[in-house]
Amino acid sequence: MDARQVALVQQTFEKAAALGDQVADIFYGELFAIDPSLQAMFKGDMKEQKKKLLATLALVIRSLHAPENILKPAQNLAVKHLDYGVRPEHYTMVGNALLRTLKKGLGDGFTEEVRAAWIEAFRTLAGVMKDAAYGNSMRGAA
Repeated sequence: MDARQVALVQQTFEKAAALGDQVADIFYGELFAIDPSLQAMFKGDMKEQKKKLLATLALVIRSLHAPENILKPAQNLAVKHLDYGVRPEHYTMVGNALLRTLKKGLGDGFTEEVRAAWIEAFRTLAGVMKDAAYGNSMRGAA
């Protein structure tokens, strides 16, 4: 990611984060619309899960300028997700749900340039996570 893309993702995340819990509500609504069977993976308190989602997103997005700071936590999270049954194709579903969430949350602010920056950020993160969880053979499929 170049500096402009990092700045776009960080700025638009702050705007979306200002919506608070609504962002997580939209995200999970979109994710479960894409694949309703994914609901079975979330056995715990969804309110707590939504808080974890927002906190994790904040950490990742705010660290994009120094990705080495989030590399190990992202890898650990990916390996932990294996215990929940996360498969490589779920990363694509999550990415699509994230893009849909941003489009709804940002409205006209979700420009093509912003969309492209978010896609690059997600592909990078998903690549790191899939490498950790499944090996380097999954790198190309985001």
